[in-house]
Amino acid sequence: MTTNHTEQSKELLPEHAPRLDWAQLAPEAYKAMLRLDTAARQGVDPTLLNLVKIRASQINHCAFCLDMHSKDALAAGESAERIIQLNAWTESKHYYTAKEIAAIELTEAITVLTDGFVPDEVYAKAADEFDETELARLIVAIATINTWNRFGVSTRMVPGH
Repeated sequence: MTTNHTEQSKELLPEHAPRLDWAQLAPEAYKAMLRLDTAARQGVDPTLLNLVKIRASQINHCAFCLDMHSKDALAAGESAERIIQLNAWTESKHYYTAKEIAAIELTEAITVLTDGFVPDEVYAKAADEFDETELARLIVAIATINTWNRFGVSTRMVPGH
């Protein structure tokens, strides 16, 4: 019996194995990250926080976090369109508010530091949309998801689990 091309293309590749279980091997650091994550959520709009987590995870290629936070956002009522368009937000700004765009731009600037510092114009736009307390909390949230992403990518956490 021969298999046609359509049937062959539906076979999924096996998932990769995680490199190590960092949470089990460094439990105090993991617990500290959980406490930081809890603190980072305080005072940040949950919808905005989901967008920030998804965008940082896209940039950092963290499949585990991207999977988790996209599912979290969908469960919280976020539209599939806004999640799908997030990777191309510069061409899809009409899906987002000015405040969300300022947060997304700030997320990108903080996440990708290889080009230098966070540009003044990006920071100024965020400062126009958020009061100082909100902005400080947003920066903490962005730094926290970036740290989670780095754990996920370096230890090859498997998405979907």
